[in-house]
Amino acid sequence: MSELQHRGDDRLSLRARRLLADPPNAEYLREHFLRSAASYDAATNPDGYIALCIAENLLVWDLLQPKMAACRNVPHRALCYDSMIGSTEFRAQLARFMGRAFLGRGIRPEHVAVLAGAGSVLEILFHALADPGEGVLVPTPSYAGFWPDLQTRDELTIVPVHCSSAEGFRLTTELLDRAVESAGRPVRALLFTSPNNPLGTVYTAQEIEDVLRWGEAAQVHVVFDEVYALSVFGERRFTSCASLRPALGDSVHVVWAFSKDFGASGLRCGVLVTENEALIAAVDTLSYWACCSGDTQFLLGQMITDDPWVDGYVTGMRARLGAAYRSVAGALDEEGIPFLPAEAGFFVLCDLRRFTPEQSWEGERALWRRMLDEANVNLTPGAACRVAEPGFMRLCFAGLPTEAAVRGVRRLGRVLG
Repeated sequence: MSELQHRGDDRLSLRARRLLADPPNAEYLREHFLRSAASYDAATNPDGYIALCIAENLLVWDLLQPKMAACRNVPHRALCYDSMIGSTEFRAQLARFMGRAFLGRGIRPEHVAVLAGAGSVLEILFHALADPGEGVLVPTPSYAGFWPDLQTRDELTIVPVHCSSAEGFRLTTELLDRAVESAGRPVRALLFTSPNNPLGTVYTAQEIEDVLRWGEAAQVHVVFDEVYALSVFGERRFTSCASLRPALGDSVHVVWAFSKDFGASGLRCGVLVTENEALIAAVDTLSYWACCSGDTQFLLGQMITDDPWVDGYVTGMRARLGAAYRSVAGALDEEGIPFLPAEAGFFVLCDLRRFTPEQSWEGERALWRRMLDEANVNLTPGAACRVAEPGFMRLCFAGLPTEAAVRGVRRLGRVLG
């Protein structure tokens, strides 16, 4: 950090100084925010920065905007204090919508809690599930944000369950058992992402069943992060863990948000589904510091209660994701850049091992830096996704117009030769 950024840090707490010395945000994100003001524009800035590192869906604004504009007749009650885990009305709307759209069965409103984004849900949820120093299993490759979500303030220890490329990054119960045995600390939970980020994998019902049974046998909480439940563009249908059990019980929990499936990361609305009454009560005690605004709840509630609009939106969104994926996958093939085929989400995992100057984490970072500096294109390094092998990187294709994403791939092709 610069001297200017450090100025005055002697007046801060020790924990604040630790955050400044070792920021929880990864290097690729810091570079993104530094460069985003000079982003690519075909007409005005053709050499500008191209962000292929941010998992957002910006392909659907024209589908969302008319509906959002029609839902702005905000009532006075939206301006008032309400339950900090969501108004009674919004929780009922969410229960109906989620049961119909992807959970596969009905759920009760009292089993739903609303907070300011999936990150807030995860932080507060795990604050209630585990004590500082205890372990949470996370299969890898993984979403990079789980580490700051669980470790920064909860002070938990993520225990990676490393899956190998030679096995197609397939998770097995043997790998889970081995991770628990070698954790060196009590393991309280498994955090499982379905569909997978960054692989874009849609798991079969049997694979979800295996995870549920393993959690039951190991007597740990299993948290299913299903934030990409509707963002499926491949042939395989999404299976929610909720559809495989008549009741979740006290140890299975589902996290979802509007950020991905509805392209609304800026609205900050995440959802927890749990039947554990004590857990809901514990989450409620902390929700004051992470509640979702009444205005946002009203807007989103109006959107999700219009079934014909939701169905049409999801159909259109999936078609656009599929088209963008095929365009970017075609460009990657033409440039000779290997990647793992995807079925869901906004990303593909590229296999850049043969392009690294050496097979090490230093070699991966050197390649990432070279692509950033020479092509002005930013990918998510595999180290951030905790891939066990250097040289894999996540490429996000929906956070910008498809033409720009393809242009980014062309630039990478030129740099990689």
